[in-house]
Amino acid sequence: MMPHLVPRRPVWWLFCWRAACVQGASVRQRTWAGPSRIPGPGGLRGVWGTGPLVRQGSSSASSRAPEVTLTPERYPVRRLPFSVVSEDDLAALEHIVPGRVITDPEELEAPNVDWLRTVRGSSKVLLRPRTTQEVAHILRYCHERNLAVNPQGGNTGMVGGSTPVFDEIIVSTALMNQVLSFHDVSGVLVCQAGCVLEALSQYVEERGFVMPLDLGAKGSCHIGGNVATNAGGLRFLRYGSLRGTVLGLEVVPTCVPGRGCPSARLTPPCPARVSAAWCPSSVDSRTEAAGRFCHLGVPCRPRSHPMLWALRERITEALSHDGYVYKYDLSLPLDRLYDLVGDLRARLGPSAKRVVGYGHLGDGNLHLNVTAETFSASLLGTLEPYVYEWTAGQRGSVSAEHGLGFKKKDVLGYSKPPEALQLMRQLKALLDPKGILNPYKTLPTHA
Repeated sequence: MMPHLVPRRPVWWLFCWRAACVQGASVRQRTWAGPSRIPGPGGLRGVWGTGPLVRQGSSSASSRAPEVTLTPERYPVRRLPFSVVSEDDLAALEHIVPGRVITDPEELEAPNVDWLRTVRGSSKVLLRPRTTQEVAHILRYCHERNLAVNPQGGNTGMVGGSTPVFDEIIVSTALMNQVLSFHDVSGVLVCQAGCVLEALSQYVEERGFVMPLDLGAKGSCHIGGNVATNAGGLRFLRYGSLRGTVLGLEVVPTCVPGRGCPSARLTPPCPARVSAAWCPSSVDSRTEAAGRFCHLGVPCRPRSHPMLWALRERITEALSHDGYVYKYDLSLPLDRLYDLVGDLRARLGPSAKRVVGYGHLGDGNLHLNVTAETFSASLLGTLEPYVYEWTAGQRGSVSAEHGLGFKKKDVLGYSKPPEALQLMRQLKALLDPKGILNPYKTLPTHA
């Protein structure tokens, strides 16, 4: 994949990843056994995933927390007629990725659960390829055997797109973390899909460039997941959509080994100003706060702005301490951006612990969060489809940057007409004729 980087003088970045093209891939990463390093040409010296959302440790940490309900027990979903992994399959896969076929239940515990701890699969096998060729061989074999595959990057997504629903084989990009090349004149970066965003940022900053993408999960999210969901992030207003900075992709269809590369454009850093959006908890104080704080060109104070961004980046993690979090990622008209928060506070009353809205003023992206002690079907029924109907009434989108994954696949119709959904199905069938790649995700269950 190739992202285009932005230099301290203006430049373009290019992510060229060698990875599988995935539907419903996730954006962020949980480290399983400590931080992960990303080597590259000349090495990414001392670059580690250290962002606020990195959860170090693997199954030992998650085993101390309350067990997450299996996805099929919480949601109405049925297993499709895929094959079950056999001993012969394990032997064949071991031949493709020697020493990187994981079947230990303890090691599989973390990748089977999303970082929000809201969905849990029951995969018995995880594969760790290092190259595009290995991914191609894996997918060709799984296509022939009709084995469902769940591609997984950082596994810190918000919509259950990166965790298995049933027993799909998990194909992790964690070891596909190499920078393949960087051009210090054009700002074109070619890297694999498993590179952590923060490590890439440090890599290019050492060379006088800056990544045009910045996220709260930068210390753990994979660039492949960022591109898969067209992540917006904190630099959207200045550098534009991530899609516009990707120059090419190297993709692998499920049935035929293939080649190709993503590209992205790098941007020079802003020395004196920063774009921010901070929605106050009090609707009455919104206008005043917007004038004082949410202005889209707040002067940067070198000592204070890192602390400011640290607070912003930790909102998601802080909310998780409330208990269960119902998350919505919506695109709305700017003049109605915060109205839904007030409406929901009145609608939910004491049944919700907290109703919080924050996001990106630059592109009308509202992150709506409702917290409760535990998951409640009745509270969910009060929230949905009300939130999606409200959004559709404003001609908004049910997914701004988190993707659709498993949780939002059946609400896509609130934002897209039937003709668009049919076209998406046709494209999916063209690239994945047996539907083995990340099943139960992205597209609605019914036409």
